[in-house]
Amino acid sequence: MQAKIVEPAQTLFFDQALMVEGWAAGVRLTLCDGRIAAIERDCLPAAGDERHGCGLPAMSNVHSHAFQREMAGRAERSGSNVDSFWTWREAMYASVDRMTPDDLRAVASLAYMEMLESGFSRVGEFHYLHRDIDGAPFADVAEMSVAITAAAAEAGIGLTLLPVLYSYGGFGGLPPQPAQRRFIQDIDAYLRLLEEAEGAVRALPDAIVGIAPHSLRAVSPDQFRLLGPAMKHRPVHIHIAEQIREVEDCLAWSGRRPVEWLLDNVDVGANWCLVHATHMTEAETAALARSGAVAGLCPITEANLGDGIFPAPAFLAAGGRFGIGSDSNVRIDCAEELRLLEYGQRLLHRRRNMLAGGPGRSTGRALYANAARGGAQALGVGLQLEVGGAADIISLDLGHPGLLDKSGDAILDAYIFAAGADAVDCVWRYGEKVVVGGRHRRRGEIVADYIRALERLIG
Repeated sequence: MQAKIVEPAQTLFFDQALMVEGWAAGVRLTLCDGRIAAIERDCLPAAGDERHGCGLPAMSNVHSHAFQREMAGRAERSGSNVDSFWTWREAMYASVDRMTPDDLRAVASLAYMEMLESGFSRVGEFHYLHRDIDGAPFADVAEMSVAITAAAAEAGIGLTLLPVLYSYGGFGGLPPQPAQRRFIQDIDAYLRLLEEAEGAVRALPDAIVGIAPHSLRAVSPDQFRLLGPAMKHRPVHIHIAEQIREVEDCLAWSGRRPVEWLLDNVDVGANWCLVHATHMTEAETAALARSGAVAGLCPITEANLGDGIFPAPAFLAAGGRFGIGSDSNVRIDCAEELRLLEYGQRLLHRRRNMLAGGPGRSTGRALYANAARGGAQALGVGLQLEVGGAADIISLDLGHPGLLDKSGDAILDAYIFAAGADAVDCVWRYGEKVVVGGRHRRRGEIVADYIRALERLIG
């Protein structure tokens, strides 16, 4: 039997680092086999240490449709009718008409590279592009999931793969539209897909396969009951209450609003992530917080699609948890998601520092720490920067003009609201440095591969 190859330990020294319990000075992390083997605080740098000014736990991206990166910036021309999420959706359907598994791999690789460069180290890939171009099933039901897994391996990002069950075209079991042909699975095919997806991700370090009922309009109550046993021990993600029309259609179908119906009919707990949850009553907001589920917020996409603004102050006051995601990947930027989350509340309520959590507190610290905690929960992983945790770390360039002379919470305030993604210096994923000087180590080849795919798709 071949002996396991053990990678030599490496040490990273940070002048200051945001640990689980808060900021610490003089932090040395010993990394071994992708995880943090030891942590020293209040120490001095030693020979052999790789030294950096500021270390943070890398962020989890709780919600991504990687294939939509291909249409970024190409749905911004006004149509003949009033544009909305629903008109954008038609453009999205058209964008997948020619996408092959290899095209998907190239597009997803670019999206994952950009995520890493902006400070995300793990992605929850809400993956519903399952079938061939004509809508026929692939011989391997997980063909497109294999392409996603290959993209994650190429970019070096952590993966929580969320194969999506998408069976219907609307509430009450309406038949799917022809444009939805590539998404559709019945429950039997979906359960086979889950099994095959487990095999597909096995070669990736600490990969996880979760479950994703697409939405209440695409999955029936009977299907929720059939999925019940499988949903108890995996991350479970679902789109919910993103649009006013969705709420109105749900009321017409069931007499209840989407979040209300879900919490009353399905065992929703801490392993769940309700994506968007934009349109909730006060009662729904409090009930969602009590459930322990994470709200998956995607402010850039929600703004781009005109979804609305999540009731964040009330949700947080009730003890709710949230994570952030890049969703449609129209723009991939961790700091901007956090900044826009806060700015949306400021515009709505005409007040500042809405999500700081109390007088005298740092808004940047509250945003970053809460999103990191909620994101890890939603993707089924532990927090980083603790012994035994995955070595998913980012360093910020304290020489960046926006971060000069900053320390502690002031770094996070300046990073999110002033410097942005340009201040990200290095990113380690599972102990491997994949971003150096703000650029992915394989940027050139990933971009070239993406360009070739895009030329074929839009040519």
